[in-house]
Amino acid sequence: MRILRRALYGLLLLLVIALALGLYFIAYPNLPVYQKPEKLHYLEQWSMAQRQTYYYTPQGTQVKGLRYEWFGALELPFSSSKFATPDYLARFGFLVDPQQQATAQNPANLPVGFARHTDDQSGEHYLDISCAACHTGELRYKGQAVRIDGGAALHSLASTVPTIRGGSFGQALGMSMAFTYYNPLKFRRFAKQVLGEEYAAKHEQLRRDFKVVLDRLLGTAFNDWHRGLYPTEEGFGRTDAFGRIANSVFGDAIDPSNYRIANAPVSYPQVWDIWKFDWVQWNGSAMQPMARNVGEALGVGATLRLLETDGHPVAEADRYASSVRLRDLHTLEETLRQLKPPTWPEAVLGKVNLPLASQGRALFSENCAYCHAPDPKKPDERLAPTRDPEWRMRIVPTKIVGTDSTAADNIADHRFDISKLGWTKAELSKLDVRLFGANVNDIDFSNISSAKALAYVTAYVENHAYQEAGISDRERWRMDGFGLPIGVQEKRGYKARPLDGIWATPPFLHNGSVPSLFQLLSPVSERQSQFWVGNFEFNPKHVGFNSEKFTGGFRFDTNVTGNSNRGHEFRAGCRQDGVIGRSLQPEERWALIEYLKVLGNPLLEQQLQPIKAKAWTPGPACQN
Repeated sequence: MRILRRALYGLLLLLVIALALGLYFIAYPNLPVYQKPEKLHYLEQWSMAQRQTYYYTPQGTQVKGLRYEWFGALELPFSSSKFATPDYLARFGFLVDPQQQATAQNPANLPVGFARHTDDQSGEHYLDISCAACHTGELRYKGQAVRIDGGAALHSLASTVPTIRGGSFGQALGMSMAFTYYNPLKFRRFAKQVLGEEYAAKHEQLRRDFKVVLDRLLGTAFNDWHRGLYPTEEGFGRTDAFGRIANSVFGDAIDPSNYRIANAPVSYPQVWDIWKFDWVQWNGSAMQPMARNVGEALGVGATLRLLETDGHPVAEADRYASSVRLRDLHTLEETLRQLKPPTWPEAVLGKVNLPLASQGRALFSENCAYCHAPDPKKPDERLAPTRDPEWRMRIVPTKIVGTDSTAADNIADHRFDISKLGWTKAELSKLDVRLFGANVNDIDFSNISSAKALAYVTAYVENHAYQEAGISDRERWRMDGFGLPIGVQEKRGYKARPLDGIWATPPFLHNGSVPSLFQLLSPVSERQSQFWVGNFEFNPKHVGFNSEKFTGGFRFDTNVTGNSNRGHEFRAGCRQDGVIGRSLQPEERWALIEYLKVLGNPLLEQQLQPIKAKAWTPGPACQN
């Protein structure tokens, strides 16, 4: 009996210790300390009005149904301080201007990309995370900050899966809501702020509505955790976007058997000049601008009903209601067409070495331009004849470029059973979807790829949304983007894009596995196998964020699945196993870096001296 009692006491002690540790990590999550910059510099990429349109135009997304007013009223778990204060949200890597004030577009004074949309039927205001949250960057140097509009975000956003010391926005939001709901004092303060004079009449209904959203958040966290869906931690500046979209659409909305392991986080790509590209996404799988944007909105939380409430298929004429806002998505797309690549701010980051950059231009022509120089198509070769210019994007197979293939392999290999949707091939053939390298007659609804299935889901979503909005066929042609169909191609490779402004988008490679341009131009043996991310402090010489250990940082381990830093390598020897160019001497790497600071800046490019470049050669293949 004494032994049993001691065992019970021991178990109780362990539970108490675990609870205490959990509460400690909730109260003190692993986040960097936010320090306000002395000054925030905006580059001349577009007008302030266009910038604000981009930052705060909603897409129709929802954070599990979280109301905008609720978000502003939430408190931290062990404090009455507000969760949504700019300084606290900035610790997750979200971008704020120290001088910003609430506006009509941003009434709660939230960070970039935290928008508000009003549901047309209920009139409710929802928190809407827009594309600007993930496609806006910032660099810090000697107390100064430089905003990179359309650049890569460096926030910790997506993960709801519990991890040691927390540090993710999703985790922190869930805990803030849980402590608000289960602490009567907190909920009373919260309800009084949200309801005002209607507190007495509506606080019980508010509590029920709040619990629905909380249960969704906690349910998602439990589902993702106990299924082990996201084993590769994303950290700052990355998410497995394609994997999360597929799990949401095919697993959450259709059948749990469709959940797949998503272990390939990718960085957020820069979006300037994207309207000129023939194919987009890291693997060059999407073609139509509206379809790309609808897919992005669905991935971030736009609502979508794929089955009737009784589980039966939705009739063809009624497919598929969603909360996406087509006119707002088109506004964002048109605004991004005006966005210019960032130009190196010499007043903040230092002067460019123009003689060295002149040498770098010749080296770029010799070593980089074959893949990365824009390749404008002739009008009769364009996918969209009215798009001018239209740049051809080279999709480089992973077996050639040698970079981590997990993301491309997952997209190519994962298959899903969507037979519950009740589609027929005759119905699909009527949709504005164009399959490249495939035929609708070959589709197996019990074993379909994510790219094809998402293309057809998106087509139905677009049809329904255009009809609901009363948008004519002529206007739809324009809003879709140059009248393009929803094009799909599936290649096991990654897109090589033009490098204007690449200096402003660290860390590098599609998975963010290389911290600086200097390391990217170096052999793999000279790249860091482990480094720390989440620090906005910029190194203008090596061109990358500082990667030393710091409080609240995330340790990036390139030995973890999906995190490899191999490939895209300049090294002596055969052009195989990811070696794409000859070995570059350190002085040649510095010269290339100086030129990449200049690339796309006409004022600096015209000051470069002409140096004759050697012709590009494929190098020794050394095939057995």
